[in-house]
Amino acid sequence: MGYRNLRECLLDLERTGQLVRIPEEIDPNLEAAEIQRRVYAAGGPALFFERVKGCRFPMISNLFGTPERARFLFRDTLEQMRRLVELKVDPSRALKAPWRYAQAFPAAWAMRPRYVSHGPILDGQIRVDELPQLKSWPDDGGPFITLPAVYTEHPDAPGWKNSNLGMYRVQLAGNSYAGNRQVGLHYQIHRSIGVHHAAALKAKEPLRVNIFVGGPPSLILSAVMPLPEGLSELTFAGALGGRRVRLVRQPGGLPLIAEADFCLSGTIDPEVQLPEGPFGDHLGYYSLIHDFPVVNVDRVYHRADAIWPFTVVGRPPQEDTGFGDLIHEITGPAIPSVLPGVKAVHAVDAAGVHPLLLAIGSERYVPYARDRRPQEILTQANAILGQGQLSLAKYLIIAAGEDDTALDLHNIARFLEHVLCRVDWENDLHFQTRTTIDTLDYTGHGFNAGSKVVIACAGQVRRSLPRKTPLNLPLPEGFRNPAVPLPGVITIAAPEFRNTDDDRLSWFCRAIDRGHPLNEFPLCVLVDDSEFAARNLNNFLWTTFTRSNPAHDIDGVEAFTDHKHWGCRGTLVIDARRKPHHAPPLIEDPAVTKRVDRLAAPGGPLHGIL
Repeated sequence: MGYRNLRECLLDLERTGQLVRIPEEIDPNLEAAEIQRRVYAAGGPALFFERVKGCRFPMISNLFGTPERARFLFRDTLEQMRRLVELKVDPSRALKAPWRYAQAFPAAWAMRPRYVSHGPILDGQIRVDELPQLKSWPDDGGPFITLPAVYTEHPDAPGWKNSNLGMYRVQLAGNSYAGNRQVGLHYQIHRSIGVHHAAALKAKEPLRVNIFVGGPPSLILSAVMPLPEGLSELTFAGALGGRRVRLVRQPGGLPLIAEADFCLSGTIDPEVQLPEGPFGDHLGYYSLIHDFPVVNVDRVYHRADAIWPFTVVGRPPQEDTGFGDLIHEITGPAIPSVLPGVKAVHAVDAAGVHPLLLAIGSERYVPYARDRRPQEILTQANAILGQGQLSLAKYLIIAAGEDDTALDLHNIARFLEHVLCRVDWENDLHFQTRTTIDTLDYTGHGFNAGSKVVIACAGQVRRSLPRKTPLNLPLPEGFRNPAVPLPGVITIAAPEFRNTDDDRLSWFCRAIDRGHPLNEFPLCVLVDDSEFAARNLNNFLWTTFTRSNPAHDIDGVEAFTDHKHWGCRGTLVIDARRKPHHAPPLIEDPAVTKRVDRLAAPGGPLHGIL
C-alpha cells in the first residue's frame, strides 16, 4: 500500500537513509530555497527543516530530487499504473494475459474517492500569515506556495467526478493583497481550472476553491498530471497512491482532502483581479507582474502534525524535472493511441519545457515512394499542436521514424544531428505567426502571444555535418567568437540587441552569400555569449529556445517567400540574443549564498552534502 499521508512518507525516507534533518533555524526568505537548489544539484537527500524562522511548522523539500527517490515513493504502484495505461491503449490485453493485468485492478479500485465524516485536516485553523512565508528569488513579489494542489468543481455539475486538481502557484502576501484575507492565484492558459472559472463568471458567481498543501506524495504528482478535460486528478492520485483518496464533506462547500497537511478554503472573486508576481519561474527568468484572479480566503485548515512541502523552480533542471520524467514513464506508452502515427513526444526540460518539443512520427502516406518527404508527419504535427498543453510548444521538431528506427528523443544531441543532416530549409519550415504561447514566455509580441514553427524532416541524408569551428572564419563586422556546440550548429557572438529597430539579424544574413563557408553549418545561432552557449548541451538549448520568437527571430541566407511559404537556401539563422522586452534571468543573492556556504562547512548540517 502507498503512503496514507506525508508524515508516513518522510518516516520511510528517513528509515532508508534518504532524508536529512536540519536542526538549525532556517529563514524561509531566500535561504531555504538556496539550500534546496544546491542540494538538488548535488543529487542530495530530502531535506527536513525542523525550525523555520517566524513559523511553527516544519518544512520538507527535495522529495522528488532524484529519479531513484521519485520511483521509490511509488514503488508499490508504478507497475500497476503502467499496466492500467497498457489496458487503456488496448483493453483486449486483459483477455490475452489475464494474470499479467490482474494486479492492475486494485489500482482501478483505488481510483474512486471515499467520503468520510472527519479527517486530520480539521485538527486546527490558523491565519495565512502563520504559514511558512517561502520566498525563492530576490525579486519575487512575496511569499508563494510552490507545491499547491488547487481543487475546484464545475459549477454546472458539482461533485468530484467533474473536479480539477491543478498546480497553480499561489502568492500568499505582498503587492496589494489584503493581509490574511486575499491570496493571488496564477494559472496559465490552457489549464482546466479555466473551464470552471469561465462557467462561474458566466453565472456571475464566485468559484469555490480549496488550495491543498501536503498530503501523500501522489497528491502532489497528480496536480501536475496532464489528464484529459473531464477526468478528475483525484482518480489518478488514488491509483498512484495505492489507496482511495478520503474526502471530508463540508456543508455548502467543497470537500476537504482528509490527509492533506493544509488547506486554504475560499472563493475566486468574480470581479477582482490584482497584480501578481514577479516570480522566479521554471524557464530560468522572472515572470513579471500581471493582473490575475484573487482568492478571498475564508478559512485555513491544518492537521496537528502538519508539514509544509515546497520546491524551488528556476532554470532547469530543478526538482520539478522529476515530475516530467515520472509522467513520461507512466503515460508515454499511451501517446500512439491519443495521437495516431506519433511514436513519441518529448518536451525538453533543459529548454524550459514548452519552448521546445521533439517528436517522432510516421510516414505512411506514400510508402512506395523512392524518396521520402514530410507528408504524414505534418498532419501529426498539427495534431500535436492541438493536444492539451502540447499546444503551447513554440518550436516543434518532428522526424519520420522510418529513417532511423533507433531514434531516441531523450538522446537530444543525436536527434538534432539526425534532423540537421536531413532537413531542407526550402521546404521543411512551417510557421504559425500570431498565436498563443506559454504564459511564462516573454519572447513573443505580447502576453500569451507569439509564434510557432514546425520543423518537419524525412528522407535521406542530405549533408555531412561539420564538428569543429573553421579556422579564420570570415564574419561580418561586429560578429565574433564562433563556437560549435553540436555537429552542424555554430553559435556566434553578436552585438547587443538594444531596441526594436535592431536589424542585425537580417543584415548578418544579407552579408553571407551562398559560397560562404558558414553555409556548411545548417544552423547558426546568434547569441550574446557564444562560449557560454556552446559550453554544453543544456546551455545551448536554454539560450536558443528561451530567447527567440520564431516568426521574429528566424532568418536565413538567401531567404525567400513563395506563395506565403518562407524558406532559405543557405544556413538558417536564429537570433537568440536577449531583447529589451524579455524578462530578467534569475540570479541568487550573494549574501544568502554565503550563509548557505557556512551550513556546508565542517560541522554544519549540510557538510558532506554540499
